[in-house]
Amino acid sequence: MSPRWESNPDIRTGRHVAYNLHAHLVFVTKYRRGIFDDAMLKRCEEIMREVCAGFDVELREFNGEQDHVHLLVHYPPKVALSKLINSLKGVSSRYLRAEYTGRINRIGMGSVFWSRSYFAGSCGGPPLTVIRQYIESQKRPV
Repeated sequence: MSPRWESNPDIRTGRHVAYNLHAHLVFVTKYRRGIFDDAMLKRCEEIMREVCAGFDVELREFNGEQDHVHLLVHYPPKVALSKLINSLKGVSSRYLRAEYTGRINRIGMGSVFWSRSYFAGSCGGPPLTVIRQYIESQKRPV
C-alpha cells in the first residue's frame, strides 16, 4: 500500500520528509509609492521566479497593483521564509532600480525600493479547528 501523499500532487517529498507548505507574501513599495505598471510587474514576476527557483521554491501565483505585489509560494521545510523574503526583495530591488532608473527617479524613490516590512501568512490545508479535532481524536486511552 502506497502512502497517502503519493496521490496528492501538492505534497512534495524529500529524502526524509513529505510536505505541503504554502505562504502568501505581500511586499509594499517604500512610502507606498505607486511605481508599478504592467511591464514592470511582469519583469518583477520574472525576477522573483528566478529567485524562487534558486531556493527550490515554486512561485505558484504572482500579481500586484501600483504599490504592492502578492506572491503565493510552495516551499520546502529547509527554506527559512525570512531568508527567501530577504533575497526576493533584495534581488528584485537591485534589478528593478537598474532597469527602471528613470521611472524610479521621477517618482522620488531614492535608493530604497521596498518597505522594510512585509506580510507572510501560511495557507492551505484544513482549518485549525479540523486539525485540533484530528489531534484530539488521536489520544490514546490512559
